[in-house]
Amino acid sequence: MDLKEIMGQKVFAVVGDTLNEQKYAHKIKNELKEHDYKVYSVGKELESINDIPEDIDVIDLCIHPAKGIELLKECKKDYKCILIQPGAESEEILDYLDETHSPFLEGCALVGLRLYSKRK
Repeated sequence: MDLKEIMGQKVFAVVGDTLNEQKYAHKIKNELKEHDYKVYSVGKELESINDIPEDIDVIDLCIHPAKGIELLKECKKDYKCILIQPGAESEEILDYLDETHSPFLEGCALVGLRLYSKRK
């Protein structure tokens, strides 16, 4: 899935500190909501991706890689793609996603919103 396809999805799980206005997870969560995406926040608001009560289209990793890999490994939910924000990647995460044949893209949701937003 490329960034344009990712931005065509509807339900996002933003994984990171979505409560801290200084963090990108907060900015991404709010901009997705402003562009009419359904957004669930994992990390500070929901404890686990598994706590999301519906199907997820995109898991957006905006979190320290050590915590991100932990959340990914415990995830039992189906999803279409993982978007890994700059700084949230690690060799361990990339290796894990390759080993589990999980679809992912390293990219930026804010760039995706500017280029391909549903409300554009």
